[in-house]
Amino acid sequence: MPVVPALLAGVAVDIATPPPSTRLAGVSMAGFHSKAAQAAELRIVPHPALTIFLDFGDAVLVDDVSGERRHGAIAMGLAPAGIRGSGRNVDLLQVRLSPPVAHAALGACAELGGSVVALEDLWGREAGRILERLHAAGSWDERFAIARAALLERCAAGRTVDPEVAHVWRQIMTSRGQVRVEHLADEVGWSRKRLWSRFGSQIGLTPKRAATLVRFDHVAHRLAAGQRVAAVAADSGFVDQSHLNRDVMTFAGMTPTAVADAPWLSIDDIAWAAIAHTCRV
Repeated sequence: MPVVPALLAGVAVDIATPPPSTRLAGVSMAGFHSKAAQAAELRIVPHPALTIFLDFGDAVLVDDVSGERRHGAIAMGLAPAGIRGSGRNVDLLQVRLSPPVAHAALGACAELGGSVVALEDLWGREAGRILERLHAAGSWDERFAIARAALLERCAAGRTVDPEVAHVWRQIMTSRGQVRVEHLADEVGWSRKRLWSRFGSQIGLTPKRAATLVRFDHVAHRLAAGQRVAAVAADSGFVDQSHLNRDVMTFAGMTPTAVADAPWLSIDDIAWAAIAHTCRV
C-alpha cells in the first residue's frame, strides 16, 4: 500500500491508496491522515461520483446553508452545494462510487440528490458496525479490504441499473460531458421521456445535468493544472468564457480562478489519478 505525504491547504497529510489488485470497477478509495495545530476548512468541489466518508478522527462535513454538521459514517450525493470539510486530527477513509455502482451499493441515488446524510440512514446498524471494524483495523490495507468486502456484499444484494442507463452514463463519461444527450435515447432505443425518467430515478440527475457535471469536473481539473480559462472554454464545448464561468459558479459556488486553487484538487493526482481509468461504470 503506497502512502504519499502531501500538503493540503498548507497542512501535511499522508495519503494512502489501495493496491491495484484489490480495486473494483466504479469504486475508488483513498485514506487521509493528518494532525494540525488548528482545524483546516476546505470547500468540497463537486465530482461525478457519490461519496462515502468514514472518519475515525474529528473531521466533520458542514452544510453552509443549514448549518448542519455531520461526522463519522457519512454519504454525500451528486453535485452537493455549499458543503465544506473541517478537521484538525483527520483519520479518514473516503470512497467514491460511480452512480451505477452507488445505485446498487447505496440504493438511494435519486433520494440523496446533492445532500449529505448519515450512512446509517441508508445501511442501518450495519454502517456503525463497519465503522467500528475500520476503526479497529491495524493498517490501511486492512481498512481497504473491509470496505471492499462491504461494498461487494451491498452490490450483490442491491439493484443494478438498466443496461441502457449504464450505457448512457458511460457515453457521458467517455465524452467528458460533451455529448448531445437528446441523441442518447435513440441510441439505446428508448423514448426521450423514458430515458429521462429511468436515468433520473437510477442516477439521481437528468442526462443533461449529468453531462454538465462531468464537463465541469473535467474543466475544474484543467483549471487546476494551470490552463487558461479561455482555452479550456473553447476546448470544452462552451459558447464562450462567460458560459464556463456560469457553470463553474453553479456547481462550485466559486469563480474559475478560485476553483483552480481549490485545495481538494491539488491532491487529486495523488489520491485518485492512479485509479481513475479503472472506474468504467
